[in-house]
Amino acid sequence: MRKVLTINRIIKPFNKKIYIEGDKSLSIRWVLLSSLSRNKSISYNLLKSDDVMSAISCIKKLGSRVKVKDNKCEIIGSGLNYKIKKDLILDAGNSGTLGRLILGLLVNADKKFKLVGDKSLSKRDFGRVTKPLKKFGASFRSNKNRLPLIMKGVQKPKPINFYEKKGSAQSKTSVIFAALKSEGTTRIKAKKSRDHTEILLKHLKIPINIKKTKNLDYISIKGVKKINSLKYRIPGDMSSSAFFIVLTILSERSQILIKNVNVNPSRIGVINILKKMGANIKFINTRKYRGEMIADVFAKSSENLKGVTCPRNLNSSAIDEFLLIFLIAARSQGVSRFNDISELNQKESERLNWGSKILSLMGIKNKKTKDSIKIYGNPKLQIQKTIHIKNFLKDHRVFMMSVIAALTFGGKWKINDPDSIKTSFPSFLKTLKFIEQKKY
Repeated sequence: MRKVLTINRIIKPFNKKIYIEGDKSLSIRWVLLSSLSRNKSISYNLLKSDDVMSAISCIKKLGSRVKVKDNKCEIIGSGLNYKIKKDLILDAGNSGTLGRLILGLLVNADKKFKLVGDKSLSKRDFGRVTKPLKKFGASFRSNKNRLPLIMKGVQKPKPINFYEKKGSAQSKTSVIFAALKSEGTTRIKAKKSRDHTEILLKHLKIPINIKKTKNLDYISIKGVKKINSLKYRIPGDMSSSAFFIVLTILSERSQILIKNVNVNPSRIGVINILKKMGANIKFINTRKYRGEMIADVFAKSSENLKGVTCPRNLNSSAIDEFLLIFLIAARSQGVSRFNDISELNQKESERLNWGSKILSLMGIKNKKTKDSIKIYGNPKLQIQKTIHIKNFLKDHRVFMMSVIAALTFGGKWKINDPDSIKTSFPSFLKTLKFIEQKKY
């Protein structure tokens, strides 16, 4: 793939129906949980991104047998006790989800192993999972909680009490995975975040209990001796769908129907926020599958968008979509305010900083602090200059957000590293080609 994508046009009106690749969060969790079962697990519509392929590579090194053909993936795992070879190195690539979750699964590793990642992942904090995993009895060596790190598990992990304060589904899930291998009951008090893991475990009949309050989830989970296989058809990814929802909202005389999307309440913060801003979006044919909510998502061009003061309780359920929400704020009448979003700077790149930078390059006034941003919308903005987006640590969401901005605000955009989409949404440009009927 070429190193720079150049866009010098505004997208023409469209009316399309599309399907989106499998949900990345569910794909990685399905792969990891399937590695714990000695029976055959089968999935359809597994996302074939670099992050998911890294997960498959890791479990193969841990003894699982994997077969991928067309739209079907089969995994026969090695059970709850992985086979740790001497001098084992596991490579999480760009995936924070994989890197943090697999440490929980390896809490009972009987030998030392090394976890590594790419340049971006190696800048991210792993202390949020190593700290609670140490309470189970695991030990770690690292440089300031960054990769690479060396871990050694404990033969009999002891259950713990854990308070997850950041709204990090990765931290919560890592602890839940470790708890599966402990003897006794682990109790977690967690700020609201994605709950795919809990839903999957309930489907697998794992002894997990959840009490939900307005701001916190109280989870108790017991250790198990075995895990059943899991047959699963993975729904479309809301985070990937959001790019085309926002493209449609910001385009003239356009509409789109996205089929079979995961609309888990912990993932639709972006929809709830955009509706508050006047976006025309609705769910059609909503149904439940294996505990997850699925729907077809319809969106169409939306005029008279308005600024919003984003409720803090929606932050965690929109954490991967804020760059797109910032684009809607840029087109909106009035001022939008987003607070308590420092977690954006803990992603593949410092996304809060990048969001502010791109808005400034576009000519949108904004004021950023370490954990907030105020955006002064300009509904009449039409960019006439050249904008070059580069040096963003190959963050796939920065790349795709820039493409959507180019197609809806105008100007000439040069956007580096198109291959960054391989980590989460390999068919992004192919889907755009189908919508626009132009080459990318």
